[in-house]
Amino acid sequence: MAQPSIWLKLLRYLKPHGSALAFGTIALLATNLLGVYIPWRIKETVDSLNGAIEPQTLLVNCLILLALSTVMMVIRIASRQAIFGVGREVEVALKQQIFAHLLTMAPSYFNTNQAGDLISRSTNDVDNVRRLLGFSILSIVNTLFAYVLTLPLMFILDWQLALGAMAVYPLMLGVVLVFSNRLRDEQQAVQEKLGDVSNLIQEDLNGIALIKVYAQEENERRAFDERNFALRDNNIRLALSRNLLFPLFGGLAAGSLIVLLALGGPRLAAGTLSIGAFTALTVYVERLVFPTALLGFTLTSFQRGQVSLERIEAILATPTTIADAPNAQSLTMAKGEVRAQNVTFTYPGRAEPALADLSFNLKPGEVVAVVGPIGSGKTTLANALCRLLEVSPNQLFLDDQDITQLKLTDLRYQVAYVPQESFLFGATVAENIGYGRPDLPLAEVIRVAKLARVHDEIMTFPQTYETLVGERGITLSGGQRQRVALARALLMDGAVLILDDALASVDNETAENILNNLTAQGNKTVLFVTHRLSAAARADRVLVLDQGRLVEEGTHEQLSRQGGVYGALWTRYQLESVLT
Repeated sequence: MAQPSIWLKLLRYLKPHGSALAFGTIALLATNLLGVYIPWRIKETVDSLNGAIEPQTLLVNCLILLALSTVMMVIRIASRQAIFGVGREVEVALKQQIFAHLLTMAPSYFNTNQAGDLISRSTNDVDNVRRLLGFSILSIVNTLFAYVLTLPLMFILDWQLALGAMAVYPLMLGVVLVFSNRLRDEQQAVQEKLGDVSNLIQEDLNGIALIKVYAQEENERRAFDERNFALRDNNIRLALSRNLLFPLFGGLAAGSLIVLLALGGPRLAAGTLSIGAFTALTVYVERLVFPTALLGFTLTSFQRGQVSLERIEAILATPTTIADAPNAQSLTMAKGEVRAQNVTFTYPGRAEPALADLSFNLKPGEVVAVVGPIGSGKTTLANALCRLLEVSPNQLFLDDQDITQLKLTDLRYQVAYVPQESFLFGATVAENIGYGRPDLPLAEVIRVAKLARVHDEIMTFPQTYETLVGERGITLSGGQRQRVALARALLMDGAVLILDDALASVDNETAENILNNLTAQGNKTVLFVTHRLSAAARADRVLVLDQGRLVEEGTHEQLSRQGGVYGALWTRYQLESVLT
């Protein structure tokens, strides 16, 4: 299927702002009409100086020219405001559209697309599109009006001089064609290198502690220098092309005036051309010099905007892999019964499945541990249950309803999830805990903080629940971050709670107290992935995974006595406990 042309794409973005664009275009037309009328009026005034003219009449003509110029200035400002305003409106709409689209993407999308590049596209590229739909359109329309309205009058005044003055313009067109593809390729390279630099800066700022621990400041500095110098080199190449293009345009445009002076001088001397006509021709040629010279800037802006538009549309064209199914069902309340039926899932690009024919049932209110060797599919299962990755229909069920047929918002209100990495926003403790339910009062935030065994520590903070946790919760310890994240999930009050090794940084006594609190509630189905077998021993049941398959299932007492995978894990855990 053929891709739409750049003009069709621009029309799609401009269509919602048709009235503002129409007003700006009409105002620009009025500006150009005045722009061609004023030189003609100057011609008549100059020619009238050869005869008897009253000083008062000359003064009136001058005042009229001043008034017309003032009106033209006001209308020009209005036209620029309207057309530039369209570019700003599109900029705002594009940023909202990109951000909304990114929020719908699965986490796997951000694993394969660098954050720095996405940020660059959402800011720098959107800004380039804004210039394309503001400055470029204004310049193109203005140039069109200037030529269409000015050239006929130049030919009326003297077609030979007009043709002579325009003789250099085919050469200008050739220069445009030569530089067009070059500018586009160089601008695209600049945008890509800028994305590389942005990504490295963001990655290093997020991992600054790790860089210092391993003393890799010098290596990271060299990596930044390499990308920064690559960006510099590409910018220099682009600047060289622009610095070659614009002087060529300026010189060729000024050549029109030189030709006019060379050909018009003898005619003035011979009396075959009036001074007023020559003056008007000079003004008309000067009037075309600016939009013609500006064509170079317009070309650069247009090429840059075209590249940026393609980069933005590449994001928007990426389909959302996890979305509400057609006629998705609502779920306002759930009992918490979870059923897996031959669940099979394979990550893209991998041959072996992460989950293979996995089947089990969780009863409402049951506390179930999931254990197994590293890479056995535990985290994949946790992500699948809340649809952070997409499994095939008719494999996972909540209260006998296929989760792929439920509305995503309803499912995630009922299935609360605490992942391995406890991400916190750079806000207060209370805001982080209340993130999913910001409408609830502080008393509810405190209640779940007590269940997560983090309330007492919060009360020792300088501003208790109003303490800022810093970017990504950097001011809190690992265990505190995990318990704040757990409190956030508990506040959702869903029927199912999934903990993916969410107590790994918490000491044994605190972890046991938290599990006791969750068990005592009895109103949630709890599925917790853990490598801490002392915690698994307190669960109602244990599911043992190995290479994506459910190899054992039962209580801790049953599995520890019968040997097998769990028995081996338990024996090793006991030995490690003795040795430590």
